[in-house]
Amino acid sequence: MLNRSRCFFTLLLALVVLNAPAYGQAQAEEKPVAKKPVYQPQGAPADPRVDVRWNMFHDYAQSSELLKKLAATFPNTARLQSLGKSYGGREMWVLTITDFNHEDAEKKPAFWIDAAIHANEIQATEVALYTAWYLCEMQERSDVVKQLLAERTFYIAPMLSPDSRDEHFYSANTTHSPRTGQRPIDDDKDGLVDEDKPNDLNGDGHITQMRIRDPQGKYKPHPDYPEWMIRVKDGEQGEYRLLGVEGNDDDGDGEVNEDGDGYYDPNRDWPADWQPSYVQGGAYRYPLSILENRYVADFLAAHPNIAGVVSYHNAGGMLLRGPGLKDASYGQTDVRLYDVLGKQGEKLLPGYRYLVIAQDLYEVYGGSTEWTYKQLGIVSLTTELWSPFNFFRQAEHGGYFGGEETQQLFNKYLLLEGGFVPWKEVEHPQYGKIEVGGLKKNWLRQPPSFLLEEECHRNMAFTLYFADEMPLVKVSSITVKPLGQDVFEVTAAIENTRLIPTHTQVDLQHKITPPDTVTLTAKNAKVLAGLTSREPFFTSPEVQEHTPGVLKVKNIPGHDVVYTRWIVAGKGPYQVEVQSVKGGNARQVSE
Repeated sequence: MLNRSRCFFTLLLALVVLNAPAYGQAQAEEKPVAKKPVYQPQGAPADPRVDVRWNMFHDYAQSSELLKKLAATFPNTARLQSLGKSYGGREMWVLTITDFNHEDAEKKPAFWIDAAIHANEIQATEVALYTAWYLCEMQERSDVVKQLLAERTFYIAPMLSPDSRDEHFYSANTTHSPRTGQRPIDDDKDGLVDEDKPNDLNGDGHITQMRIRDPQGKYKPHPDYPEWMIRVKDGEQGEYRLLGVEGNDDDGDGEVNEDGDGYYDPNRDWPADWQPSYVQGGAYRYPLSILENRYVADFLAAHPNIAGVVSYHNAGGMLLRGPGLKDASYGQTDVRLYDVLGKQGEKLLPGYRYLVIAQDLYEVYGGSTEWTYKQLGIVSLTTELWSPFNFFRQAEHGGYFGGEETQQLFNKYLLLEGGFVPWKEVEHPQYGKIEVGGLKKNWLRQPPSFLLEEECHRNMAFTLYFADEMPLVKVSSITVKPLGQDVFEVTAAIENTRLIPTHTQVDLQHKITPPDTVTLTAKNAKVLAGLTSREPFFTSPEVQEHTPGVLKVKNIPGHDVVYTRWIVAGKGPYQVEVQSVKGGNARQVSE
């Protein structure tokens, strides 16, 4: 009886730990504001107005419901819109978050967050949703968030590939699929589309591996972790032959799994450095030929106030900047500000590494981060979520996924052997009796439940730091000096109080964003001359001959000042207003 109880307890514990984060859990439900607990932990609120769990993954319907509840519960902070419908008829949601009672949202410096353009990278959506939820819940609880939303706008698009998100949740897949969208493509050029997908031969909801006993095979079970197949040494006799991913020859052409979902890669569709599929695998027909991406491009083009971008992917724990091509380079001014952001990210995100895409990873043609930087002039990063450092908090983690030895240790001792499907014999129509088993779809790329909320919060915190370093202009001072005969010299110091300049180096090079303007107005005065200078003594000023009352400033560097001066006929008071597309607006009146 005692042994039965122990077995039952062990089974129950395994089910609880291993099946979370689970797909298709109950939707987040709003609850009335509860009486505050006696002791509140730091971090996310323990008594939120919109109650939601962050140790699980939310499908498309649950994610949509959460977005709607945030907009309904926080009408002065969050507003929801759809960019349009996906190929599968799902809304492409964008949630705008700011203090709508404090200036126009579209005139504030804005931050764009997108997630899960590769739909199997599912925790990307959770991080975006967590960020939205945290900002809404904490606006009235945190002075930092309150100030941030007074000064900034966030546009959050948590599901760039919503059709494939549900496909990953509710169809048999590997942890790596589907990376593509759901438009049918004839991958094997036989006149049919998506007709030979992987098959779930043992009906467990996971696409694993196939093996067959064969003394001529090159694999055997690992002696300590029998679910893991390892290659035999040269001259050593094998026990198994691996047959690839679980599936049949559905179209009878002699090949298995050669025409599944897609295949096109939606993150090879952006205009910067785009190349066709024979150069860049996964490229679709032409730049922005994928409708969901076109929606995003139209939105970003209509919101030039966006000064920062983070795109959430997985895995490997990386903060990636461009260039995406080895023969390309970024200007040193932009590299220096990227370096500041990247090094701070490494501090906030243990185990993450700040890297350059082409130099440290691989070349990418038509990637979104390169497009938003090179063609829109926006400081942009790709975050590859979930560092294998978190397996055992060790710096040496063995690549994107931690190395197989580390994976097996984590599976055995922390997942209690729940991350793998045990090998099981099945009858295969082509191969006869085979065995299927291996890695489940709901871990390896994705953190387990007990690490998911930490992943969400740390990445959210870095994103808020990044957003706070977007340009923010102010009129620091106005001085008035009489010159005689009712003529005055008015000098204003225009400051950018943050790291990122009002125009990146690439923006200035290609004249992407209009210049900043500094305008002087007074009821009974006329502006006779206007000039700008990088130093307060105006030893080498730039004189603006036309419309001197509205001075054009090419750029206000980060943590720096630009000086403006006018010669004015008529007494003040004088109002000085600075307007910057990416740096916001500010004004001050002279005494």
